Amino acid sequence: MSLPAALRGTPYPYRKNSLNLFRLILAALVLFAHSWYITGQGTGPLIQGENLGGWAVAGFFVLSGFLITRSRLRTSPGEYLLHRVARIYPAFVVVLVVTAFVFGPVALLIQQGSLSGYLTTPVTPFQYVWGNITLYIDHYSIGVTLQSVPYPGAWNGSLWTLFYEFLCYIVIWVLGFIAIFRRSPILVGVLWLLSVATWAYVGAAHRVGLDMSFELFSRLLPFFLGGSLIYFVVERIGVNRLLGIGALVLTVALILLIPHWGGQAAAPVLAYGLLSLSTWVRQPSWVARNDVSYGFYIYAWPVQQLVVLIGGAALGMPVYILITIVVTFALAWLSWVLIERPAMLLVRPTGERLRPEPVGPPGDIQEG
Repeated sequence: MSLPAALRGTPYPYRKNSLNLFRLILAALVLFAHSWYITGQGTGPLIQGENLGGWAVAGFFVLSGFLITRSRLRTSPGEYLLHRVARIYPAFVVVLVVTAFVFGPVALLIQQGSLSGYLTTPVTPFQYVWGNITLYIDHYSIGVTLQSVPYPGAWNGSLWTLFYEFLCYIVIWVLGFIAIFRRSPILVGVLWLLSVATWAYVGAAHRVGLDMSFELFSRLLPFFLGGSLIYFVVERIGVNRLLGIGALVLTVALILLIPHWGGQAAAPVLAYGLLSLSTWVRQPSWVARNDVSYGFYIYAWPVQQLVVLIGGAALGMPVYILITIVVTFALAWLSWVLIERPAMLLVRPTGERLRPEPVGPPGDIQEG
């Protein structure tokens, strides 16, 4: 029996959607949420004990799971990995270097009026770059910088998610070798259910010696797999506006009614709802051509810390947030124009048109 006309789906428009705008909004929500921590004004708005930045990261991961699954099924294994590295890694290395050798010295000059001891005081700027270069963030501080701010010693509290996003890329890369994954949503659906169950009972992991790193991965993987699952659904039935609105309502209900793991349980419907919205909420043409969300995500925290250091928080939260948004967007634009877009063009076949890709924390890209 066919569905009523009002509930029938249409093919997802991969070339004409508003995902760049949605990811930029999610990155801005992360900045907004972090503003409360960084200025020493508490946690800000919470939903089920999670700040808005955490929920924005969940949005990033479900969209990334959707788009990255499509990429894996449409490219060779080597090409897939090359595109993933090119999208996430060059800009990541640059932000480490800029933080260590531009932001750090500026902060020390503001703090003590000289650069005395900057290159030799642990954690040195060289060790900051080297210790974090694998995507796993081992060092957050540089020397004695940022010791006088409300959130001391942390130069970039956002980068930790990139390691786990790349692990999710590897999960999809491995699954891509399995025939049933390529043909059916059954395997990824089962894995998503197992990931939700793992997060629901993650406390048992500590009893067998697994550390915080496993807990963080367990927290984020269900969102990514939920987006992956919805890719197969959307490919078969398309997207529908009414069903998308219903999916978002169901997402809110699951989050509010189920503590701890309700968000992970809602991951597929959250993905479907956001994808549906992206087909009828319009975005400016310049946003469609330029995906600055990744750069915005990775530069927001250090910009926020520097603005606090020069007294920007004293101007009030609205002005502080506005200043940090403007400065972060400028750096994100430079990152896109000078680093991200050239890196992606470099690994694309000659003459292939560059299309926006997803970056999760927000680091990936939509591929056809």
